[in-house]
Amino acid sequence: MVDFIKTQNNFAHGEIDAEFFARDDIAGVAKLVNMDVVSGGGLTRRAGLKKVANLNGLARIIPFSVSENENYIIVIGNRYLDVLSTDGTRVQSLVSPWSTADTDKLQYAQRFGTIIFVHPDYQPRVMSPKNNGGFELNIFGFSSNDDMSVNIPFMQFDDALGITITVTSNAGGNNFATFTTNRNFWKPECVGELLFLMNKQWEITSFVDAQTVVAHTNSTYVVPANPITEWYEAAFSGYRGWPCSITFHQDRLIFGGSRSYPSGIWMSQVGRHNNFSSGTGLDDEAIFITLVSEQRQQICTVVSSDNLQVLTSCGEWAISNKPLTPSSVNVKQHTYVGSSVSRYLAPQKIEGQTVFVSGNLQDIRELSLDELGEHYNANDLCAMSKHLMNTPIDIAYNSLEHKLFVVMDDGTMSVLNKNVNLRISAWGKYETSGDFISVAVVDDITYVVVQHDNNFVLEKFDASALDDVGVVFDFCACGLPLRASNHNVSHLRVRKISVRLINTKSLCINDKRVELPDEIYEPGADGFSGDVSMSGLGTTHDCINSPWKIHGMDALPATVLSISMYGNYGI
Repeated sequence: MVDFIKTQNNFAHGEIDAEFFARDDIAGVAKLVNMDVVSGGGLTRRAGLKKVANLNGLARIIPFSVSENENYIIVIGNRYLDVLSTDGTRVQSLVSPWSTADTDKLQYAQRFGTIIFVHPDYQPRVMSPKNNGGFELNIFGFSSNDDMSVNIPFMQFDDALGITITVTSNAGGNNFATFTTNRNFWKPECVGELLFLMNKQWEITSFVDAQTVVAHTNSTYVVPANPITEWYEAAFSGYRGWPCSITFHQDRLIFGGSRSYPSGIWMSQVGRHNNFSSGTGLDDEAIFITLVSEQRQQICTVVSSDNLQVLTSCGEWAISNKPLTPSSVNVKQHTYVGSSVSRYLAPQKIEGQTVFVSGNLQDIRELSLDELGEHYNANDLCAMSKHLMNTPIDIAYNSLEHKLFVVMDDGTMSVLNKNVNLRISAWGKYETSGDFISVAVVDDITYVVVQHDNNFVLEKFDASALDDVGVVFDFCACGLPLRASNHNVSHLRVRKISVRLINTKSLCINDKRVELPDEIYEPGADGFSGDVSMSGLGTTHDCINSPWKIHGMDALPATVLSISMYGNYGI
């Protein structure tokens, strides 16, 4: 047996997966529940939760900032949208078109107190302040011209290739015409769709059969002698679907992908966000591009960063032109990770990088430019903590606290404490008395929706809270299996474990409560700061599991700076 003293004063890698337990270069733990890694590398009991408001049912929350001093929480439930102040007061309740299931694919972009929502099955909605106070939710409208034509993008879909239209007059009047195709093409859902042919916009007003529809235009027309071969449909409609993703970039409104054209990117005119007319191709006019590759690219989301980043089901693209003009669009695929198609998990900006959830729902990736600023890399932020990725359903980042919150399908939340300057990238797990459902950061405060049985509650993390809305939560950290002289230990005798604490009022070491001075429990007194120890812990041959555990079950503060083990071992 060989004597040893093993001290760990850095937990910067957080909880790591068991397959890394034999590594000597990892500053982590085998388990980290309801604890955070602090700036100095130590561990502290997480903040508790305070109740903010009761909710009407299952809902998703997102942040909404009107001004520096006017911030709200938007609660999106089944066919409703509630605007809540940060103290939980319901400012307004609006009727929305989205069901609970629709919120999985609902995306949004905000600018100057206005927020635009997109969903592939619904016409975009705009929520904006009303002149007399409050908010309103309206349909997003494309701007129109003097002749009542609409500045919506037009295009030819793949299934329309080879389709010709024979135009004949219609008894409805000079502005109506009958369109007959050379084979079956029309469907009843086409009614209301806009077409562009004969240098005019047409609206389909009625469906006759699979080859025949009636359409209306805003001016008279001359019946052409031959079938029309060049004609176009509106890129967005109830039949073709609506934009899947949205952002603002270089003062353009960007739509990425749609139900019928998943690889398209539409960019509005500069400063005219309702105008998608390509015009004559001037620098400030609208732009349309298609992602072309050997794989089918379905755009999952678009992100405005140093470049316009396009995250698809197959990889990560970037459009780097500054400024973006119709004549200069340099689009390039940089990485091949892919994002989730089934659910929108909003990419987060963390220390200048774009962080997103991969399509397999097992990776949290960081999209960052190389040193030359020419190529993106997609670094895996949870490479050593895959076991904590259990089907993410929501994500948010608190820049003040340097924490990334990822809500999991099982009701837990994986939390990344990340600080590049201090070389901290530590994952851990949060658990509460209910199930975490959604998360959002508003004005540097992290809010969560928690399900307690059949009740849904909006709660917030608060450093002054020592429990979760009156329910005490346990916390725990377990050490990595002991390795010595680059070898695995086969049998171990721990004579003593010493823990250096700061401002701590309750702690257990290996299931034994540490005795702390009585005076720290006086009202207003600080917790204990100093060293405590536990002796006589025995001999074990189970050296593949954790040799120490610190934990607690009291609503009292606990912060650990370092842990030392004293004993002897055999290899």
